[in-house]
Amino acid sequence: MRRSDVIVIGGGSAGMLAAITAAEQGMSVCLCERNQKMGRKLYITGKGRCNVTNHCSPQEVLEATPRNSRFLYSSMEHTPPSWVEQFFEKQGVPLKVERGNRVFPASDRAADVIDALVRRMKQLRIGTVQDRIQAIHPDDEGFCVTGEQRDYIARAVILATGGASYPGTGSTGDGYEMAQALGHTIISPKPSLVPLETEEEPQMQGLALKNVTLKVKNQKGKTLFFEQGELLFTHFGISGPLVLSASAHLRDFEKDTYTVFLDLKPALDEATLDARLLRELSQQANRDMQNVLGSLLPRLMIPVVLERSQIPPERKANEVTKGERRRLLTCLKEMKFSIRGPRPLAEAIVTAGGVKVGEVNPKTMESKKVPGLFFAGELLDLDAYTGGFNLQIAWATGRAAGEGAVQFLKEQDSRL
Repeated sequence: MRRSDVIVIGGGSAGMLAAITAAEQGMSVCLCERNQKMGRKLYITGKGRCNVTNHCSPQEVLEATPRNSRFLYSSMEHTPPSWVEQFFEKQGVPLKVERGNRVFPASDRAADVIDALVRRMKQLRIGTVQDRIQAIHPDDEGFCVTGEQRDYIARAVILATGGASYPGTGSTGDGYEMAQALGHTIISPKPSLVPLETEEEPQMQGLALKNVTLKVKNQKGKTLFFEQGELLFTHFGISGPLVLSASAHLRDFEKDTYTVFLDLKPALDEATLDARLLRELSQQANRDMQNVLGSLLPRLMIPVVLERSQIPPERKANEVTKGERRRLLTCLKEMKFSIRGPRPLAEAIVTAGGVKVGEVNPKTMESKKVPGLFFAGELLDLDAYTGGFNLQIAWATGRAAGEGAVQFLKEQDSRL
């Protein structure tokens, strides 16, 4: 049986920083991680480059968090993105800022971020154990924590097991079960930052588009998302950075319906694009339309656009009617896709839902139901847009939980 002041369950971003924070203030810390290596999910963030945070103000992080952002006010003010940047620079990880204020290691290697955290834990002599924790039992000494390999005794517990997205990294929802067994309410986990399935039959699988504008409307016609960027067509529908960002705004597939509109030529207004079309039709008057559009569209998209515009591919350019040209223009500026729903939670970058934040102290991350129990990271009902904001939430809540555990133990000691 292993004893420590604090046991941290989960070796992801929030868990590692929570452990470091508690150990830096003199506590003996044991960190249990079910995987052989720490930070498995960190390895795949930012396409393997690790989007560490967003170079912005605490307020901007809150604005990028669509649900429960007020809960984060204290922790985000205490641990803003600037603190995170300084922390990693101090640990020997030079950083750089890219488009959208996204912060990455200068090396473009997620491994450098993980290595820095692991190195700091070793410096602080934090005990790390590979074990899958199954249950947490409060007792007279604090907590008895049951793992597959052994039991652990700790005076405080920090639960940071992540959500239920990318289960191959170890995020399989174990934390939800443990929190629920201790009396906490779990908001049903749903996928966020996830590809979307479309009602339309996939016809452009593998086609990637850059500098297109994506707009999403609900069934009432309200615009929920509007942004320019990159998109990818898949065997089930649409994906890519634009779609992942948009998905975070689509919160109620059970009651609402969503429609995506793509502007394939956002740099041109309708009048300018119509003039361009007229010029192309005039200059290539005797060519088939399937060949004329080659100067405007990728090859895979041409048959789809012609079909939607109800123009036969063999139609000569000089035979295109005003009505057909109008439909073609509409398709180029507002190509429409009806969204069937998100891809499964296992394919999502982050999990929406989790431990109800109303049952957690926002300053210390301590449970309001079980004294000495703390939460951090994606396990909480918090999720944000893409761009480093979700990792920023993990760092802020992880540090708050580590400090909260230390404060709890010092108060216990002072009473004794």
